[in-house]
Amino acid sequence: MDNFIVSARKYRPQTFDTVVGQANITNTLKNAIRHNQLAQAFLFCGPRGVGKTTCARILAKTINCENLSQSGEACDQCQSCTSFNENSSFNIYELDGASNNSVDDIRTLVDQVRIPPQMGKYKVYIIDEVHMLSASAFNAFLKTLEEPPPYAKFILATTEKHKIIPTILSRCQIFDFRRITADDMVGHLKFVAGRENITVEEDALHIIAQKADGAMRDALSIFDQLVSFAGNDLKYSTVIENLNVLDYEYYFRITEQIMNADIAGTLLTIDDIIGKGFDGQHFLTGFGEHLRNLLVCKDPSTLKLMETAPSIRNRYAEQSAGFNAAHLLSLLDIGNRCDLAYKTSNNKRIHLELALMQMCSTANPSPSVMKQKGVQDATQPDIIPQPSAATQRPAPAVLPSREHKTTIAEKPRPAATTAQATVKLKDLKETVSGTISIKQAVKPKESNTEVSDIPVLYDKATPFTQEDLNTAWKEYVAGLKSEMPHLYNSLAGYIPVLKDGFNIEISLENKLLETDLFQKKGEMLGFLCSRLDNHKLSITSRVEENSRELKPYTDKEKFDKMAAKNPALQKLREELDLEIEY
Repeated sequence: MDNFIVSARKYRPQTFDTVVGQANITNTLKNAIRHNQLAQAFLFCGPRGVGKTTCARILAKTINCENLSQSGEACDQCQSCTSFNENSSFNIYELDGASNNSVDDIRTLVDQVRIPPQMGKYKVYIIDEVHMLSASAFNAFLKTLEEPPPYAKFILATTEKHKIIPTILSRCQIFDFRRITADDMVGHLKFVAGRENITVEEDALHIIAQKADGAMRDALSIFDQLVSFAGNDLKYSTVIENLNVLDYEYYFRITEQIMNADIAGTLLTIDDIIGKGFDGQHFLTGFGEHLRNLLVCKDPSTLKLMETAPSIRNRYAEQSAGFNAAHLLSLLDIGNRCDLAYKTSNNKRIHLELALMQMCSTANPSPSVMKQKGVQDATQPDIIPQPSAATQRPAPAVLPSREHKTTIAEKPRPAATTAQATVKLKDLKETVSGTISIKQAVKPKESNTEVSDIPVLYDKATPFTQEDLNTAWKEYVAGLKSEMPHLYNSLAGYIPVLKDGFNIEISLENKLLETDLFQKKGEMLGFLCSRLDNHKLSITSRVEENSRELKPYTDKEKFDKMAAKNPALQKLREELDLEIEY
């Protein structure tokens, strides 16, 4: 019996033109070969199954070709190409970074690089999964990678670019491979199916492409698996049965039921889905993708973002016409929150059904459904009874007052919405912050509710003495001990001075301390206003650098002070050529 070769190996691209979905990279490499502008090292990075190792092999084969075509492709006829196709080339070395990740392995590689090629122009070293090299191995590889012999080329491939040290990245030309689109995958799968004489439905190929998630190797592996299961006639129903994919008909049905607010029908549909063995989170993932496709259909410019078969795009467009964008976003939000909490839910089925019922409750049923249920048309505005002319009277203007009570005239409103709100002085003191003034805190909002007994606090100015200020100051500074120890140590020795007009002046010894104090000024002012029962306070600060001997604050200031006491420190720093970090 002949040995079976999987499609991923059997139909692996042999030229740049046959690489799927990476035209920008292959064109760049061909131009570099034609103009003889090859770098000494390349780094191919990207997700799995997108063609990194394949492009590395094609590049190694092409640069050694003896009869290079004008388009930059290998001839496949010369001795170098023939030996490469037969896996017998002595100029191309493939290494696995996972099993050759030590310093000794890199030293062996460096020794091999010194030997020139026996045939052809270049010796090419392809290191796959290069991020698996140890840090010591990377460092041992640096010099050779930066200045190799003119006949040596290195091609590194990895799926985790962030694990490679920056010194390696700076020595390579970096090529970022992208995920292969569903359309490109379907086109290549059609080519493989034609070569293998397999009849396949296009909808089935789109399901395979979606399941592969951008990896061509995964798509070809799934294709081989399905052919083994179904033979040479591959149908959509066979694919969804074998891959455990939920039929999109369920998504269209349940979306229609949500649109019509049909809770009973929605529950029956989800029961049918669970009865077929599908997990609730599997449904949530697929339904989220379905809602996303409906949202994409709302704008013609985003239709290219849909990764679905062309045969069902019209159905998406028809169903999306029954929703507006805001409604779809609300459904997506409900589904996303349900998905996030699904794993931690004790009763997963009720959790899922509750989310679907919430989706139904956000819908506006169609006129036919409302007529059947005897529901008033949601598009008609509600009739709100208006008060008679006798009861309508303009509300008197509210003028600023220095009284302790401010009353807003009552306006006509339903009795159920009548409310009274009383703001107490104690509550306002506890909510004062440095960024909100007392006047803003008690200013009445324009509303239909009655507000009475609101004391006017922002004009209150209870007299206090310097001793009262000192007591409140020490209490505030003590609260900084755990939050900002450095500011506590600096302010503990200061006593604020009460000036005319309730102005508090604080003298500081340097600008840095003034900057720290400015960050807490609002909080400090609110605290003092509350403790002293005075809301006309203000705080000013001034720097008196000559008021007393300055304490060293920065590292340089500390060193200068020590050097002034002991000049030998300065001499030691100069002899050792040391620098002070700022």
